[in-house]
Amino acid sequence: MTESTRPESPTPAGQSGVPEQRETGPAAADVEELQRQRAEEDELRRLRVEAEELRARLADRERRRHRRMVARRVVAAVLVVVAAFGTAASVVGIWAARTTLNTDRWVATVRPLPADPQVAEAMSIYLTDEVFRVLDVRQRVAEALPPKAAFVAGPVTNGVRDYIQGTVEDVLQTEQFQQLWVNLNRRAHERILAVIEGESGTVQVQGDRVTLNLLPVFNNVLALLEDRAPTLFGKPLNLPEITNGQIPPGLETRIETALGVDLPSNFSRFTIYRGQELNALQDAVAAFKKYLVLLVLGTLVALGLALWASPWRRRTVLQYGVWLSVAVLTVATVLRAVRNQILSDVPAGAFQDGAAAASRIIFSTLRERANQLVWLGVVIALVAYLVGPGRGAVWLRRSVARGSRASWAWVQGLATGRESSAWVRERLDALRIGGVVVAGVLALLLSSWTSLLVLLVLLGAYELAVTLVARPQAAMVEQPPAATSGGARPG
Repeated sequence: MTESTRPESPTPAGQSGVPEQRETGPAAADVEELQRQRAEEDELRRLRVEAEELRARLADRERRRHRRMVARRVVAAVLVVVAAFGTAASVVGIWAARTTLNTDRWVATVRPLPADPQVAEAMSIYLTDEVFRVLDVRQRVAEALPPKAAFVAGPVTNGVRDYIQGTVEDVLQTEQFQQLWVNLNRRAHERILAVIEGESGTVQVQGDRVTLNLLPVFNNVLALLEDRAPTLFGKPLNLPEITNGQIPPGLETRIETALGVDLPSNFSRFTIYRGQELNALQDAVAAFKKYLVLLVLGTLVALGLALWASPWRRRTVLQYGVWLSVAVLTVATVLRAVRNQILSDVPAGAFQDGAAAASRIIFSTLRERANQLVWLGVVIALVAYLVGPGRGAVWLRRSVARGSRASWAWVQGLATGRESSAWVRERLDALRIGGVVVAGVLALLLSSWTSLLVLLVLLGAYELAVTLVARPQAAMVEQPPAATSGGARPG
């Protein structure tokens, strides 16, 4: 039987015997790659936009922060300047208020004026001129001399003038005049505000002049002249003795009657100041007293706001110290210019010298406060710089730290005794000679035998102490351990 073959199954139309594969040609891959690239580009563009927006926001924030920082620095700098000048002005105002509004302080301030040679000379010259003007001494001398001796009237008058001026100087140096001067100023100061307004009895403001009424002093000078030269007036004056500073009623009329003359309207009123600036000065003093408290409070507020607004407070403190010194020097220069302007209106010579000496005495306390403020500003600025990050400050702090550690180690070494003994031993001759030299210099300055004896004892003690310290310390010798006798065996 022939081999039968399996009938092949019919193949459907349109299908082949090979299984159909899906087509993945180059076109599909390109499309997918293109889509991916487009997506990446879109994402990149979006990220770039976001980055630009963030960068713009950051730049805007930095600009605003920079503007705020600049504004804070400017505000702090302006407030520091205001606070510095306010401090200087406040010190002047407080000094003026305490000096002029406190009677005891005012009297203590003007008490030493007559003791100053220049002030005393100016007052004596003024009072002598007043005596000569009232008594007409030259005419009296000429009338007292015979006609043939008239040529000596000038020299005699000069001698009388010197005698009267010497008498006036004696009056100014007496305890009685010192008490009178204190009482005059105490009574005048009881209405110091009225002095500025021209309502005081002793210190008066007339027009554009400030005058001091010296009529009680003139009265006492006349009384002393009557005692020393009774024939100068030709009759007893019988003038009262004034020590309490109060001008008795009718004193001027009584002096006129005693001397037989009419006193000028400005007699015995010594002009202290005159000028067109008086009204402005009075207004400034009145306004300054009124707003002194506001000035002090405003200065404190300005300094506090400056520290609060400043981004760098240490630098602000440094600026305050510098500006404080500058402000004090500026205010002092202005006050000195005003003082010189006032003194320029005083007649040159003894009067101007006396007024300058009086101003130096009165303003001495204010000068001390100004010097203290200047050094305070320097110290504040220096400390603020030294605690900062500057190279010089860092180097100085490190040097001080190293020096402190080295000094402490040296002190500890001296405390043990070995280093100190070696140090003194190396410089023993110099220390001995130095002690003798110092003792010799002190001996030249001392005058009593007791002090010289004490100095000699101290010198001997010093030389003995130096010698003892310089002695080398005995070395501690260690004793060897005792040997066991007989070769004893350990138990």
